[in-house]
Amino acid sequence: MGREMEMESLSVGADDAEKGMAEKQEMETKKERKLGGVKTMPFILGNEICDRFASTGFHANIITYLTQDLNMPLVPASNILTNFAATSSFTALIGALIADSFAGRFWTITFASIIYELGMATVTISAIIPRLHPPPCPTQLNCIQASTTQLTVLYLALLLTSLGAGGIRPCVVAFAADQFDMTKVGVAGRTWNFFNWYYFCMGLATLTALTVVVYIQDNVGWGWGFGLPTIAMALSVVAFVVGSPLYNKLKPSGSPLVRLAQVVVAAVKKRKASLPEDPKLLYRNHKLDAAIAIQGRLVHTDQFKWLDKAAVITTDESTSDPPNLWRLATVHRIEELKSIIRMLPIWAAGILLVTASSHQHSFTVQQARTMNRHLTPTFEIPPASLSIFGILSMLTGLVLYERLLVPFARRFTKNPSGITCLQRMGVGFAINILATLVSSLIEIRRKKVAAEHNLLDDPTATIPFSVFWLVPQFWLHGIAEVFMSVGHLEFMYDQSPESLRSTATALYWLAISMGNYVGTLMVSLVHKYSGKEHNWLPDRNLNRGRLERYYWLVSGIQVLNLVYYVVCAWFYTYKPLEEEKDDEGELSSSTLSKDGCQDTKTA
Repeated sequence: MGREMEMESLSVGADDAEKGMAEKQEMETKKERKLGGVKTMPFILGNEICDRFASTGFHANIITYLTQDLNMPLVPASNILTNFAATSSFTALIGALIADSFAGRFWTITFASIIYELGMATVTISAIIPRLHPPPCPTQLNCIQASTTQLTVLYLALLLTSLGAGGIRPCVVAFAADQFDMTKVGVAGRTWNFFNWYYFCMGLATLTALTVVVYIQDNVGWGWGFGLPTIAMALSVVAFVVGSPLYNKLKPSGSPLVRLAQVVVAAVKKRKASLPEDPKLLYRNHKLDAAIAIQGRLVHTDQFKWLDKAAVITTDESTSDPPNLWRLATVHRIEELKSIIRMLPIWAAGILLVTASSHQHSFTVQQARTMNRHLTPTFEIPPASLSIFGILSMLTGLVLYERLLVPFARRFTKNPSGITCLQRMGVGFAINILATLVSSLIEIRRKKVAAEHNLLDDPTATIPFSVFWLVPQFWLHGIAEVFMSVGHLEFMYDQSPESLRSTATALYWLAISMGNYVGTLMVSLVHKYSGKEHNWLPDRNLNRGRLERYYWLVSGIQVLNLVYYVVCAWFYTYKPLEEEKDDEGELSSSTLSKDGCQDTKTA
């Protein structure tokens, strides 16, 4: 009798303990749900707005600083900026791996922002101290270029900003998106697109920098011109850290590259194994994948079937728990690798697009410097501020896209996003080609006016040709960005596995890096082999150049790239995902992307 009471008491105690544990887990779940949301946006977007204001104010007009204050020739100065822009984008891959592997996105953004701030402080000091730049050269003839020491300080500053940008860029968009329910159901329940509004806020910050900071740099001095962005960057770090208690901080799930490597190694080791006829017999372990499949597990696909051999269960592996992941991989992990492989051809199309546009800003600033920039008899618009027209068109385009195009297209496509990410990117590619062709026509007209007034041999003369003739190309580039850049970023986030999103965002920046490096190579080759007397891209006198031919070359490259992209997009297969459908835990399998990226007819 006493033993029965003791067993009953133990049973009740166990039930109480189990109940207490369940209540504790429920409380933790509720606490996690309270984190994130719209309330975090003032801190995250405040950080990113200040960061974008700082980076735009720093980079938008630096081609003027290099050519006018450090007396560097145009092509070497443009190549320096493009190379460091490429380095910034390449380090994004390193930053993403650090964030996804062990540091997490919050701490990666925080420390990277501090490094970026150090770089901006360095270049501000170099602009203030006279010994760190050469004597002025207003005629731009026989100028004394910056010394090795002066260039070393500049390179150090650019390197620090490149390292800092590498930690910020791949993480901040993914970290902001982590604060919301980005499942298919969650996105469908919202009347706004996160990525559109993110780009809109960044556009406002860029617009402010292009007007305020560039004006200060051209009319007050480079000390304040670089100092103001440096102060803004410091404020961005403070804003981001203050919001720390409110953030939903997803824990890093281990190195994603190791997981991908494990799948490849396991598939190679079992290359002679036979695949089962029923894919359901392949290895699945929901407990093992729980940390990397919070929003849903990836469903098996028939593409790249040789990788499925990594999930074939042998006699020895049937009893091991947990398994040796270098010999046996789950279906979810295999599908992670398949998703990345499927994305690569689309991702690669962005490389040549960046190559085509990598130097256009630098060349356009130099064009504008030779043109009539008067808004009033006493006020001239700074050359670098012309980019505001591209930003204005982008901001206007985003609003019209969100409020007019999406609802209109939704009636026909039944897609929550109106059109797919791939369709959106394709439109952006086409508009960008048109923008480059317009650029070539304007350059032909600019030189014709210079010739009519005998100004071809005077690089510092003001040609009586309004700078506002450059506005159409900026306007078209802004519209192209609404489609291409936003669509590309959304595609990379949406189609990547959730545990690889920082890495996938880094791939977006890696494409920019590779495009900039290829752009530097292309400009260097054009400068070297296009002749000395009538060089397409001359060092000092753009009036005697053949910049329009460079634009024709760029247009041809973009046309070939568009054809390649259309072929890749036509054969692309969207990521299938199994996610919770309701509170009872009923699961549904869907090939729709999380933000409605995919055309519904394929679902």
